[in-house]
Amino acid sequence: MDKRRIMTTVAGALLAGCSFAPTYHVPSTTISAAYKEAGSWQVAQPSDRIERDSWWKVYHDPELDRLEPLVATANPDVQAAVARHDEAIAYEHQAESSLYPTLGADAQVTRNRQSERRPLRFGAVMPSSYDANLAELAFDYDLDLWGKVRNEVAASKAQSEAAADDLGSLRLSLQANLAEAYWRLRGLDEQAQVLADTIDTYRRALRLTVSRRAGGISSDLDVSRAQTQLAAAKAQAEDVKAQRALEEHAIAALTGTSASTFALNPSDALSYLPSVPAGMPGTLLERRPDVAAAERRVAAANAQIGVARAAYFPDISLGIAGGFESDKFSPWFAAPEEMWSLGPTLAQTLFDGGLRRAKTAEARAQLAQYSANYRSTVIKAIQQVEDNLALEHHLGDEAMREDEALDASKHTLDLSMSQYRDGVVSYLDVVTAQTTELQTQLVTVSLQTRRLLATVGLIEALGGGWNAPSRVVNMSP
Repeated sequence: MDKRRIMTTVAGALLAGCSFAPTYHVPSTTISAAYKEAGSWQVAQPSDRIERDSWWKVYHDPELDRLEPLVATANPDVQAAVARHDEAIAYEHQAESSLYPTLGADAQVTRNRQSERRPLRFGAVMPSSYDANLAELAFDYDLDLWGKVRNEVAASKAQSEAAADDLGSLRLSLQANLAEAYWRLRGLDEQAQVLADTIDTYRRALRLTVSRRAGGISSDLDVSRAQTQLAAAKAQAEDVKAQRALEEHAIAALTGTSASTFALNPSDALSYLPSVPAGMPGTLLERRPDVAAAERRVAAANAQIGVARAAYFPDISLGIAGGFESDKFSPWFAAPEEMWSLGPTLAQTLFDGGLRRAKTAEARAQLAQYSANYRSTVIKAIQQVEDNLALEHHLGDEAMREDEALDASKHTLDLSMSQYRDGVVSYLDVVTAQTTELQTQLVTVSLQTRRLLATVGLIEALGGGWNAPSRVVNMSP
């Protein structure tokens, strides 16, 4: 009785099929409960469903809203990633087809003649010329008792999911690149405006100095210094124009547009800064597409171990074939012309020089590799969030100090100009105040730009956007 039960259990297991893939577990990672750089200033976190699409709308910039969708539709790199995803889906469907039986048909209507000198022709028993007519249907099904096919399907499905996540990761990265290039360009627009105003101011100062020289109040040295300041400001303005052109070309490429036909009008767009909710480190694993892609590759590698181990066992398939065969075309479908075959087929490799053992070792090594890659991706993802949180925090403090410095530099310049008119100080004091005030203005604009870039970096590090209402912080000095 015990022996019968054992045989019944074994037979049931064979009929149900089994798998030699290890039980899958997502690689363990150590994640803290909160971000270190978030500090006490972290904003309240939304609990709504995560929305990765249209995250750039938190900036409320119509031009950016117009450009960003072009990344997904016109960027050639995204189009290539879409094709890779389609290719992965096709591979998945190819693997899935092995789960189903194959059905084939064969038909022949031939006239044959054998050589009369053919060995073993048996003379009159087998005529030299004869007709051969055949119609046959053949059914074949791989029983997949060891889970080889099912694990191949699982691996290909995980790979196609990884390709989808790769697509999402690339799209997010390029969208972030576009936003960064856009804000750098707008920062350069602000710098260009600062320099344009400065050039006008320096022109007036030069006219004043020339007039004072004509009256014998100022010297040629004062005029030369005023001319130097004006020329230097003009040179800086040209450098800003060159940098702006490069950013404009980068935006054109990201939107799939020729740089020769692309242009953006100058705009003052650095007034507001969105507040980005960072969430908790644990949610990062669900939001970042690159983390999801790394995890799917671990799952695929795990399934490939099952494929490799199944090779140690025989391939068993069930075949059914039937049809009609006759030397006359009509009547054809009669009982004497029937033929059929039914039965299993077993194929087993007896010796392969260690090939199966090596393939199994390769599959296990790949699992270890992709597991390590997954942990590395998680660690780098947390680092990117912490980096951008730190930037947001410290750049905000720096911006407040720089605003104070800007107010002081403007006051110093006003005092020096007033005292220069009164003959209290030389023009060198004016030049020093002018240089300090201009550089402070440019640094202020640079900080505004860097703070916007930090928000873009944080949104990208978090895996995209969210659908909670955004708050804005006034960045105007």
